[in-house]
Amino acid sequence: MLNFAMLVQTFEMSIRNIRNNRMRSFLTMLGIIIGVGSVISLISIVGFATRSMLGQFSSMGAGSLQVNIYGTPVKEGLTDNELREISQIDNVLSVSPLITVNTSVVKDKTIYKKISVLGRNEQFFLRNGTIREGRALTIKDMSGNIPVCVIDEDAESVLFPNGNALGSGIRVGGIQYRIVGILHKEANYADDFAFEENRGKEGRVFIPYKNGMLMNGQNTMISAEVYTKDTSRINETVAAIEDYVKGQFNGAKDSFYIMNLSSILNAMDTVTTMMSALLGGIASIALLVGGIGIMNMMLVSVTERTREIGLRKALGAEPIVIQIQFLLESMILSLVGGNIGIVIGELISFIASKIIGVPFTVNIMAILIGFLFSVAVGAVFGWAPANRASKLNPIDALRAE
Repeated sequence: MLNFAMLVQTFEMSIRNIRNNRMRSFLTMLGIIIGVGSVISLISIVGFATRSMLGQFSSMGAGSLQVNIYGTPVKEGLTDNELREISQIDNVLSVSPLITVNTSVVKDKTIYKKISVLGRNEQFFLRNGTIREGRALTIKDMSGNIPVCVIDEDAESVLFPNGNALGSGIRVGGIQYRIVGILHKEANYADDFAFEENRGKEGRVFIPYKNGMLMNGQNTMISAEVYTKDTSRINETVAAIEDYVKGQFNGAKDSFYIMNLSSILNAMDTVTTMMSALLGGIASIALLVGGIGIMNMMLVSVTERTREIGLRKALGAEPIVIQIQFLLESMILSLVGGNIGIVIGELISFIASKIIGVPFTVNIMAILIGFLFSVAVGAVFGWAPANRASKLNPIDALRAE
């Protein structure tokens, strides 16, 4: 009968045998260490990358819609009145035109082609802009003839490396503009829909949208951001806006496109979840290899200790005791390797979080998966050698060389 004292003694024997074969035990654990470390680090890194990507994407405005107008031969874009009517649609909070101005910024006779110039209205700053210094553009600035602008911190560092940007002047489209505000780097705002490689790399300058229209020679707007009140109703809001815009272009379906950022975020979340599962599955192959290594070592150990097993059985050791001893050795190897793998995996995850630039958080689910995997590997792959050892005939075992 197996009792507590015998279980303790069996555990001590298992530990002793592992210590007596340190190098072989370490090499056996190495597969588990690599497997668990891979699972944890890959799952965590995918989580960090996902968080960073979704954070950047949602900074474009989760809960907002982007309306892009392609127009027809008869009508190019939307007018102020039409945008105002869109803002009256149920669940629409406000609308902000987006004018990508085809010009460069000039300061002290130096042309900065990598700074984007965007035309925006006051609603953009109310919903997205965090002003670090100065003020935002207001409705009073939207007449089309007031040369004021707001720059972001990237543009400030390029144009005014020594500071003192607020109140200074820059030339935009040949017109002298006074900087009235500086947008905080953490402010949320959509990009300028420009696909040029260098566009926006050195920051952005925001001017009143009507000023931008005049610079471009536009009479209508081809891009706008629509802010919604209730994100749970965003699909019906999209449908209502589509019906309205379609009516303005005589039912032409290909005259516009509405980008639903919330739907894109949900789709990206689904994809990254699948990616995490896939990478975790690939990393689990290393655990399988580690488990095979444990089984191989335990089978070799059974063969080497055949006479020991026979002697113990001849002295009255029950098969269950022999089986538990070898199973304990397998699980100890697996659990020790698993714990080392958890530490290494979290260390790799910490380094990756610093490289990616996101806050490090301990992924409890990844650790739990790694721990359970190591337990399962030790039990599953250690059972066959332990079962074989318990079934050895003591007379045959004592005769073994």
